[in-house]
Amino acid sequence: MADIPAQLVKQLREMTDAGMMDCKKALVETNGDIDKAVEYLREKGLSKAAKKADRIASEGVVSVEVASDYSKASIIEINSETDFVAKNDTFKELVAKTAKIVYEHTLSSIESLHTMNVDSVKFEEYLQQNIAKIGENIVVRRVSSLKVQGSGIVNGYVHSNGRVGVLIGMKYTKDSSKSACVELAKNICMHAAAMKPQVLSYTELSNDFIQKEKVAIIAELKKENEEFARLGKPLHKIPEYISRSELTESVLRAQEEKLRADLKAQGKPEAIWDKILPGQMERFVADSTLLDQRMTLLGQFYVMDDKKTIAQVLEAKSKELNDNIEITEYVRFELGEGIEKKVEDFAAEVAAQMQ
Repeated sequence: MADIPAQLVKQLREMTDAGMMDCKKALVETNGDIDKAVEYLREKGLSKAAKKADRIASEGVVSVEVASDYSKASIIEINSETDFVAKNDTFKELVAKTAKIVYEHTLSSIESLHTMNVDSVKFEEYLQQNIAKIGENIVVRRVSSLKVQGSGIVNGYVHSNGRVGVLIGMKYTKDSSKSACVELAKNICMHAAAMKPQVLSYTELSNDFIQKEKVAIIAELKKENEEFARLGKPLHKIPEYISRSELTESVLRAQEEKLRADLKAQGKPEAIWDKILPGQMERFVADSTLLDQRMTLLGQFYVMDDKKTIAQVLEAKSKELNDNIEITEYVRFELGEGIEKKVEDFAAEVAAQMQ
């Protein structure tokens, strides 16, 4: 058996919530490679996912600016080493000036931000001056801006703690739809802040990613079924598909034919099949898109109406307004997202970004 340090086992346990012995076995099987060990645990159904949020070591703020006419909006993330500095007046002024520059110039890259002027110097120099004044490393980590193209609006939301922000671009065809879209976009921004969709649509998920996640999701459900069986609870249905991209026309036709055969076998009058089938097909799609429900904005069930996905909410609003309402762009920043602390040293991570 490979010699696995206790600290590495502890780290894997914190990342995955798996048992200590399961973590040790995973590390042994993967020769101490922690990333492979995470995947090993997921494929065995012993970890729902690597808990990246538990590995985030950053402080700072996410800030959102939205035009009064909803024609454009911007979002920024600025990291500091400590929460104490994030509450410092000098830091707050830095955030305000940075947000203003990004918003006014509709910037979407750090490189373009560094070329801007602020207080008679380039932004990069201005940032270094503030780092010296504050006495702590500061990083403008991400910026993004959305602007209306044609008939549409952009709205945004930042959570009260300043740690999560969202922008959504939405288009319509009738000017009379604008106010309704402004409100809907804001509500969907709030949904996204809470539910953490990673992308807008299933079309952004690669087939390789879907197949890899399918192994983990099925293993997770089977593992939960073991516990449910012990407790006498209803079991999860193990899906054959997990994303809408897998539900081709031939798959949907075959499922409908199967459901028709089931109705016939049950002796249901053929005259009422067309009333029963839509609901059954809708249930099949819901059961076969678990990955979309976890990772995509359009595939998630809406927190304000959990009977409908965001895509279905947009369809319903389109019918209500006699218009075609679409989400065209989606941006979500969560403070420290993707920064993984391995030796409790965020300062080193920030310093590395600044080189």
